[in-house]
Amino acid sequence: MMKLDINNIFQDQLVADHIAENYTRQVEGAMYSYVMPKPVREPKLLHYSPPIAAVLGLTQANIESKELLEILAGNKIFSGTKPYAMVYGGHQFGHWAGQLGDGRAINLFEVDHAGEHWMLQLKGAGPTPYSRRADGRAVLRSSIREYLCSEAMYNLGVPTTRALSLVLTGDEVERDMLYDGHPAYESGAIVCRVAETFIRFGNFQLFAYRQDIENLKLLTDFTIRNHFSELGEPSKEVYLKFFETVTYRTIDLMVSWERVGFVHGVMNTDNMSILGLTIDYGPYGWLEDYNPGWTPNTTDMREHRYAYGQQAYIGLWNLLQLASALHPLIEDEKALIAIIDKAQLDIAFKRQQMHNQKIGLYEENLAYGLLVEQLLELMYRSQIDMTIFYRNLIELNTEDNQSFLTQLPSMSYVTDFEPYVADWQRWLLNYSYHLKEENTDPATRKDQQRKVNPKYVLRNYMAQLAIDAADQGDYTLIDELYQLMTKPYDDQPDMERYFVLRPDWAKVKVGCSMLSCSS
Repeated sequence: MMKLDINNIFQDQLVADHIAENYTRQVEGAMYSYVMPKPVREPKLLHYSPPIAAVLGLTQANIESKELLEILAGNKIFSGTKPYAMVYGGHQFGHWAGQLGDGRAINLFEVDHAGEHWMLQLKGAGPTPYSRRADGRAVLRSSIREYLCSEAMYNLGVPTTRALSLVLTGDEVERDMLYDGHPAYESGAIVCRVAETFIRFGNFQLFAYRQDIENLKLLTDFTIRNHFSELGEPSKEVYLKFFETVTYRTIDLMVSWERVGFVHGVMNTDNMSILGLTIDYGPYGWLEDYNPGWTPNTTDMREHRYAYGQQAYIGLWNLLQLASALHPLIEDEKALIAIIDKAQLDIAFKRQQMHNQKIGLYEENLAYGLLVEQLLELMYRSQIDMTIFYRNLIELNTEDNQSFLTQLPSMSYVTDFEPYVADWQRWLLNYSYHLKEENTDPATRKDQQRKVNPKYVLRNYMAQLAIDAADQGDYTLIDELYQLMTKPYDDQPDMERYFVLRPDWAKVKVGCSMLSCSS
């Protein structure tokens, strides 16, 4: 019998919905609703993450047991636990959407192990009171993407929720993948997500919108005591410190996304973790040719609100909405705005510092701002692959720029690179000059650059290859990509086939360049 140290602080300390039935409705005066996962026909464990199993105190025997498979598939619940779905609201694409909530996520239980606290949540385990008109299920393609990317982001050093397991359900799920009126049946799957908590900005927003200050305070006090205890006992002063801490965790997350070329795709406030984690992997993507205006989300194609170059600003906009939600507890608008204003300056500084580090420059020098600006503009015009370029730049010989210049066409998606050669030559000369001026030991510089410039990221076409193979019953690529992304900063000679430009077929293929919120 599997043993876990269950400690369900969220449901033990907060208010439950008084209605027991599972049907779509507005839920007021509560933080969550009890709901049972919907059993599936024929669950099969496709993959699991040993590091996450270890942090939860699960052995390999536990993971591979029939008992845990049934729990991870939603067919059974762990003894003594009562699964539930959270209620929250949020702004979607800049507009208040009212009540949202866990529409296809069901929280199983919370567990303590080795001094850490974790919440386990199934995504795709059936409907909840917050599913609206949906079925609460998830399909294999989106589940593979979430499972692989959660662990990839962790290994890239980006704060994120984690993934314990990927389970095939044996059931089919109907989805209109591009919202174009052509639904089709796909294989169903469930991901077990893991985080310290899944509380979002939207949890606070909903209570503030409803002017339910009593529950807003209860939730805020709970969050501080259990997840920000270093700030002290809740008070107006501590509420302000809480907002400031969340602000800086969030802007650090935005800079981390930018550093590795990640685009979330749906930065609605209900998708913003109060812990500053990457949460809700939907239509995300990775920059290939450098393009600050690129978004992978078909729903965002007109406005590009959540494009790569917009994410830092949207992060601040979302923080402003959180500030508004917390204002009834703090009652100091000037103090809240001061935190946002300072964060705007700090995120600009941190972004510049990050870009400097990516090219191996570490001194404070105003000229580096122009150097980076010129680089990004040139990368955009000449359609340079971001990941490949920064990784190859590490090996630049400052005494032989021409050698690197001749390699640049192989890092570009343009068919004729000649119009850009002169501009690149000037930039490389300027860059080499600054490297020589800093006079950092070349070996030290290269080592530092390797730590911030991954060689491998989970490009959309790579995930799509695993999805296509899985649709044919071949799950080996899931493991191959999982293993690849456990060491994204290492050279991995046997994996060089993934350190190449995006193949031509992937430029317009659904799942590689075009994704929707459908899952």
